[in-house]
Amino acid sequence: MLHSIRNWTGLLALSCSLAACGASDEALPLPEVGIAVDENGMSAPSEATLRVNQSFATSLDLADDLDFQLARRGFIARDENLDVRAQDGRVIWRPSDYAFIDGAADASVNPSLWRQAALNNIHGLFEVQPGLYQVRGYDLANMSIIEGETGRIIIDPLTSVETAGAAMALVNRELGERPIAAIILTHSHIDHFGGIGGIVDLETFAESGIPLIAPAGFTQEAVSENVMAGVVMGRRAGFMYGGALPRTPRGHIGSGLGKHPAFGSYTIAAPNVWINETGQSLTIDGVDMVFQYAPQTEAPAELTIHFPQLNAWCGAEIVSRTMHNLYTLRGAQVRDALAWSAAIDEARVLFGGETNVIFNSHHWPVWGAEEADVYLQAHRDIYKYIHDQTLRLAASGLGPDEIAEAIALPPELERVFAIRGYYGTLKHNSRAVYQRYFGWFDAVPAHLDPLPRTQAATRYVEALGGLDEIIAQAETAYSAGDYRWSAELAQHAVFAEPSSDAARHVLARSYEQMGYQAEAAPWRDVYLTGAWELRNGIQPLDVDLATEGIIASIPLDMFFSAMATRLNGPDAAGRNLRFNFIFTDVDESFVVEVSNGVMRHRAGRADENVDASVRLTREFWMRMIAQEAGLVDMITSADFAIEGDRGALLGFFALLEQPETDFAIVTP
Repeated sequence: MLHSIRNWTGLLALSCSLAACGASDEALPLPEVGIAVDENGMSAPSEATLRVNQSFATSLDLADDLDFQLARRGFIARDENLDVRAQDGRVIWRPSDYAFIDGAADASVNPSLWRQAALNNIHGLFEVQPGLYQVRGYDLANMSIIEGETGRIIIDPLTSVETAGAAMALVNRELGERPIAAIILTHSHIDHFGGIGGIVDLETFAESGIPLIAPAGFTQEAVSENVMAGVVMGRRAGFMYGGALPRTPRGHIGSGLGKHPAFGSYTIAAPNVWINETGQSLTIDGVDMVFQYAPQTEAPAELTIHFPQLNAWCGAEIVSRTMHNLYTLRGAQVRDALAWSAAIDEARVLFGGETNVIFNSHHWPVWGAEEADVYLQAHRDIYKYIHDQTLRLAASGLGPDEIAEAIALPPELERVFAIRGYYGTLKHNSRAVYQRYFGWFDAVPAHLDPLPRTQAATRYVEALGGLDEIIAQAETAYSAGDYRWSAELAQHAVFAEPSSDAARHVLARSYEQMGYQAEAAPWRDVYLTGAWELRNGIQPLDVDLATEGIIASIPLDMFFSAMATRLNGPDAAGRNLRFNFIFTDVDESFVVEVSNGVMRHRAGRADENVDASVRLTREFWMRMIAQEAGLVDMITSADFAIEGDRGALLGFFALLEQPETDFAIVTP
């Protein structure tokens, strides 16, 4: 049985009050909090926050050192001064930024989250067992390495070319250089494939014959998630991962799943071996592999791998050392809790009896057959429990907010560190299950057509006696440690009077205290980023997620679908337009139509009845999408030619809006 289960006794539900937990002022001496406002303008933790965080410290066995022993097990080496940078000098990855996470938890950090952040600080090359290695802490995800007879099998080549290159250099330096025998991409999230260009030369890789193994649907899913809703998702990701926050005890300390995404250069390559059913097996370079096809779990396209000769199972990201997201706060389609739970159970049944070690795409491994089985049961049951209990509570008439407030884990699940809410949380995952089944409407008639936020805020401020009165009530709630209510009141004040410094001030301080109390790293980052932007304004990340390496792989059909979401429908009303787009270098053609304020497209043969036909290359199209080619280029380039009504075509392009990448979130 897992040590963390066997040795924990007397764990108390963290939702209980201090009085119910038996705590008192005398029992909880408060730590020193340092200066009231730090150099970044971040406030000190309040006494109420200190009490909440102390309750975690007294109700969890945070002194249990086993996970730290396991996270360091098999350590070989690391780059002591790792400082990975882009060509322009921008820092992509630097573990020393988090060197302050050492010793006892800072007063401004939930001590349970501090423990997780300290564990995620452990980085380097590790031997999991003979023939199986991992590079951990060189990116948000892990790179795993299997030694074959003549070469290496690489599992998940990280997020960026730069971090993958640094990880591979460490492997080659410590283990000696060997050829790449195969690459396995476990799933369709960028932190598991984007760095492939850092371990192989992409220009020659396609012709090399080296197996690139991925789950069925990988390419479509890998490029699609951020195309249709990419701008909004990117802006929200800045909140979820604390991109603008300083790396300090009062700022970003990690993501729970790792430290932070590696914003570098991203690449993708076309897989040549597909896994589309459970039980598929391959032998590559003398290494036997049995695959589990696990779509619609943590990612739409995902697989896991059992290595019979090693008695080891790679769980990809369907298991880790945290409760994961059924709904991710950056915004994505809700994941299927039942399918996820079932996939974990299937793996346990298929491979559990032959598994002595579990290694995953994040965090440190699990060693021991009994420990592995208990670990899998806990992960299987957490998602099933959230699913079933959400529906049970919904059947009693509760809406999503009431369910999130009422749902509680049984002690045997709550006391397991490996499924605590460091990344996903019980509250927002239960809302995700509700959304999956019932959607956004909770059936309350008043919620069917509510006033927009700004209009409602203005009315609330008036009803509560004006701006000064609502700010005063927010300050009273803040002083009482009732930060959820002070934030609710202050948010109305900010949306009604966004120029009010007093309203912004109390809202920012409320967000800070909720961030300092959060056990989930994304919750902490969302709250603290909200406070940061209220004080400092919007500071977009200087990162271009749509790099050439990814854009080049996006199907043209998907580009046209995304273009349709940029059409200004009201301005396009009454316009009837029709065009051919003929891509001469890839032999693809599309007919694009605009009518009724809607843009449609279909692939196939060019149409004769059009306003204009455009002949161009895909490369020129990519330059246009990236705004590297403009009107002059369209007129002068040999890669772009128009037959027909040029004015109609320019009018069509004028109907396409450029998305706002830095839209307001915490203000109107």
